Amino acid sequence: MPKPSQLKIDFVSDVVCPWCAVGLKSLQQALHKLDGDVAADLHFQPFELNPQMAPEGENVAEHLAHKYGSTPEQMAKNQEGIRERGAALGFTFNMDKRNRIYNTFDAHRLLHWAELEGKQLALKTALLEAYFTHGEDVSSHDVLARVAGKAGLDAAEARDILASNRYADEVRQQEQFFQSQGIRAVPSVIVNGKYLIQGGQPPEVFEQTLRKIAAEA
Repeated sequence: MPKPSQLKIDFVSDVVCPWCAVGLKSLQQALHKLDGDVAADLHFQPFELNPQMAPEGENVAEHLAHKYGSTPEQMAKNQEGIRERGAALGFTFNMDKRNRIYNTFDAHRLLHWAELEGKQLALKTALLEAYFTHGEDVSSHDVLARVAGKAGLDAAEARDILASNRYADEVRQQEQFFQSQGIRAVPSVIVNGKYLIQGGQPPEVFEQTLRKIAAEA
């Protein structure tokens, strides 16, 4: 029986990006279908949609109107489209609970630590659910420590990391690296350091593209 193709996948994303939640679920479904043919080495890389966001965050409607010029009608239509895409993939968007956008730098510091602990996927999933499903403040150290505990990490150590400046330099270096590679929007899925799949694609797009890359590899 042939060995599965090894693919290194860098999933560049933010935890307050709805299309990143959609993209991750799609990618996971594609990898499930490719099980046996492809072995994925998945890494979550940091990207801040709003690196200058104040600690207290900003109202979602005001933020989208200011950043994209979106009208309330456009926002409602976009949010319903995202909610439907999520539901089809098994992810619950409770848009009525998500009323603020938050600074995510500390969340990315914890994700860096979680990778060292072998629990990055669990924490990423828990953070996306905390924000989009439960409407929680993912800049709050209390929330982040509790979510880390839920993901199987040591909540007390998470608090210690958040109270310090640990992993701040590493996160900034990774952010700068992917920006230097031309990444300006997320999710951006980079395979083997050279193939780019952009956006919250459907599972079949991920599956077809990964099959093609695996065949070339």
